[in-house]
Amino acid sequence: MSSPEDLTGPKQKLFEARTKIFPKAVDGSYRRVKWAIMAITLAIYYFTPWLRWDRGPYAPDQAVLVDIAHRRFFMFSIEIWPHEFYYVAGLLIMAGIGLFLVTSAVGRAWCGYACPQTVWTDLFVHVERFIEGDRNAQIRLQKAPWSVSKVVKRTAKHAIWLAIAVATGGAWIFYFADAPTLFGDVVSGQAPVAAYATIAILTGTTYVLGGLMREQVCIYMCPWPRIQGAMLDEKSLLVTYKYWRGEPRTHGLKRAAPAARRPETQDQGAEPQVGVPSLVAMAADPQKTPRIGDCIDCNACVAVCPTGIDIRNGSQIGCITCGLCIDACDDIMTKIGRPTRLIGYSTIADEVIAGEGGEPMHPFRRLLRLRTILYTLVWAGIGMGMLFALGTRTRIDLSVSQTRNPLYVRLSDGSIRNTYTIKVRNMENRPREVEIGVAGLSGVAMWNDGGKRETAGSTLRLSVPADQVARTRVFVAAPAKGPARQDVSFTVRALDDEGGQDADANFFERPETGQ
Repeated sequence: MSSPEDLTGPKQKLFEARTKIFPKAVDGSYRRVKWAIMAITLAIYYFTPWLRWDRGPYAPDQAVLVDIAHRRFFMFSIEIWPHEFYYVAGLLIMAGIGLFLVTSAVGRAWCGYACPQTVWTDLFVHVERFIEGDRNAQIRLQKAPWSVSKVVKRTAKHAIWLAIAVATGGAWIFYFADAPTLFGDVVSGQAPVAAYATIAILTGTTYVLGGLMREQVCIYMCPWPRIQGAMLDEKSLLVTYKYWRGEPRTHGLKRAAPAARRPETQDQGAEPQVGVPSLVAMAADPQKTPRIGDCIDCNACVAVCPTGIDIRNGSQIGCITCGLCIDACDDIMTKIGRPTRLIGYSTIADEVIAGEGGEPMHPFRRLLRLRTILYTLVWAGIGMGMLFALGTRTRIDLSVSQTRNPLYVRLSDGSIRNTYTIKVRNMENRPREVEIGVAGLSGVAMWNDGGKRETAGSTLRLSVPADQVARTRVFVAAPAKGPARQDVSFTVRALDDEGGQDADANFFERPETGQ
């Protein structure tokens, strides 16, 4: 800064204007992997709500359903109730640790292949390329004045983008209600206002983020690249340009090695300049030509990059590790007869070894290190623990709370009565008969609303509907003799062949004089 006006002058720009990126189409192994992942993830998102899963006559038959009305989550044969939210927490923790594992092993592979922003942006780019042509055609169209052809192409492109965005928002709401029924309600205008509002919001965000902002989301809006910077080390596999092999760059095989500039063509007083020899010249006489790199400075890696970076400048926050630059560079290297993988997945440690002439470690062996092993063990441990808990959990649940006003009632026969609110949760998809009892209290008589003290017994039977919670008020009478507060345990036992039981601790209150 030479003067304060450098920051405040009329030529100073606080923000750099965005340069629109036109990614070039490329074919290769990593592009095919992206195609496969995009197809699988989009199919999962759009079609999962329409899958059916038979749970019997008392439960919904949608395979994946977030049933907010009944506060349950269904995923095929798994049913999660509100009190089992720790399963959802466990899945979120597994997702986080999985991201840590992937980042430590292969950098931003999640961002490059499976992130929703990447998947939908990739889809929008393919639509744009289908309508407007590949990179050069898009650049020409961008610079061309408005015409009928340009208007038609731009209108068609944005119309398809909006259709994809509407389908994206519509698919999301189908996870929260029966998909065929809700679809009919949406089309007929009878769906709840919240459904239309959700579709509108997701339509807008999908269209703007995937179609208009694209790489700006990955570079500026997403916090994950900043977090990943602290998780990578010299042994993480990254998309890497091999400097030791690519530099110094040339300008391709078509340019022969220029001789020293002729004196008559040089400026007076200028030093003679010798051009960089081409690969052909080097191959013809390698002893007399200086060393040159394999990179021919064709910029193919830049042209295909969805974020517009130059990977040859090193690891950058804009690199999403998608591998498209690898495919583009391999194609060029094959055409000029040079070894492939000038750009490839490698580690900083291996590049140092290779640059010194050593033999780098195989990438898969780099994955087997303490950090990735620990992440894998923790991730697998949480998953196995959740599977064990799912396999051993009881399908019946009991919750008891004491009514505190009045704390107790003395009956005409001298016994003491306490009142409790009992909730029995039946997590099976059929009605069940259960038996409620009290342990730790002798001489008990139990009855609920509608029952009588005279006909009460030591246990109480209750019918619980399928996939519901039965709530009842229970009266418990016991002899007056005993401690003022006595610990008791309420139990519930299913009476069908499958069985199952649960218990909940509470206490029985007596007056002080009853001791």
